[in-house]
Amino acid sequence: MAQQPKALLDEAARLYLGAGAYARRFARNKLRFDPVFSTLLQRGCLPDRGALLDLGCGQGLLLALLVAARDQFGRGAWPQGWPPPPLSLGLQGIELDAGRATAAQRALGGRARVTWHDIRDAGYPPCSVVVLFDVLMYLEERDQLRVLEKAAAALEPGGLLLLREADAGAGFSFRVTRWSERLLEILRGRLRNRLHYRSAIQWAGLLESLGFSVGVESMSAGTPFANVLFVARKNQ
Repeated sequence: MAQQPKALLDEAARLYLGAGAYARRFARNKLRFDPVFSTLLQRGCLPDRGALLDLGCGQGLLLALLVAARDQFGRGAWPQGWPPPPLSLGLQGIELDAGRATAAQRALGGRARVTWHDIRDAGYPPCSVVVLFDVLMYLEERDQLRVLEKAAAALEPGGLLLLREADAGAGFSFRVTRWSERLLEILRGRLRNRLHYRSAIQWAGLLESLGFSVGVESMSAGTPFANVLFVARKNQ
């Protein structure tokens, strides 16, 4: 599990001061307890050039973390032993929920671009990285495929797709994940929404069929969930 550098995570959360108390509290807790964010920076997963497109970016947590990372690195306060953060990577997100998109825009203040669109219909600009964290389960299988096809087309050769989804083949930990997501949907007032899961093997097979070389890694450390990170590189 990646280290959790509190100063960096707190700095990213402080960007949400102008977006409301809930947005800041959510950012602080999500960044602190979800291992995927720090993992990307500690391992140097992201390139320093090109553009990153975060699909279904919510209130822009990854984008905020990257902005805060640049600021901290520039002050010489970067965690010891970590590779430099991506300093020249363009940052863009697309989000369906207007409230979340607005919170992202207020927090990022023009340092990353967040637009309000449905990722099923939006155009994707050329990019070197596409991120999809906990998004595709909300789409029907045909729309999952459509989004991944569009992402593959937008990526440059050798580009990186980072997909995080629950592994439907993970037994009890998947059942915990499914129950948790179902409860969240009820709390959001979406009682009839059906979520669409695949096993890790199925996700990897789908990505390979679209021209990616795929690495698979558990991304649930410190949590009871069945989350898996797929690090997919578009074949040359």
